[in-house]
Amino acid sequence: MKLPPLILASASPRRAELLKLLDVKFRILPGQAEEVSHEHLSPLEVCQLNAHRKARVVAKMIPDALVLGADTLVFLDNEILGKPRNLAGARRMLKKLQGRTHQVVTGVCLMHLRAHREHLFAVSTDVLFHLLSDQQIARYLARIHPLDKAGAYAIQESGELIISEVSGSYSNVVGLPVERLKEELAAWKRQ
Repeated sequence: MKLPPLILASASPRRAELLKLLDVKFRILPGQAEEVSHEHLSPLEVCQLNAHRKARVVAKMIPDALVLGADTLVFLDNEILGKPRNLAGARRMLKKLQGRTHQVVTGVCLMHLRAHREHLFAVSTDVLFHLLSDQQIARYLARIHPLDKAGAYAIQESGELIISEVSGSYSNVVGLPVERLKEELAAWKRQ
């Protein structure tokens, strides 16, 4: 069995690049859904809920497609470090993360509305930052645009300057757990 037409419900160029690695045909149609966060939900549940909301918006428009929604967040001690509002917020986030291990969680939803099928999963990766001085943080922020990035950083953009170690999926930190997604798409075909 082959996959139905695949739609990536995300405007993220990083996610599109990662999905291309799987050699599947897809088109992009961002799912405009307000991201939510509830105190009583775990980091994995928050990301899966937001991925589901994004996928559902697009699936309602194109019910015969297999829609892939994803949401990636940075968590430090279960505190969400979302996208900073300004450079001062980005500096504060990086100061919190420096010298510590945090989690990057991506929730993924595969949804085919017409077939009444959906599958949710989440992947967590541990990321350890170097001890960073204020000058090192300033140099890093001068190299990237942190305001559209959860946790104010991008592993694929000069990440070696701030990251000491990654334990788990590298692509998950970029925004899509490619290894797990490949397995899930193969399983989807078999069902």
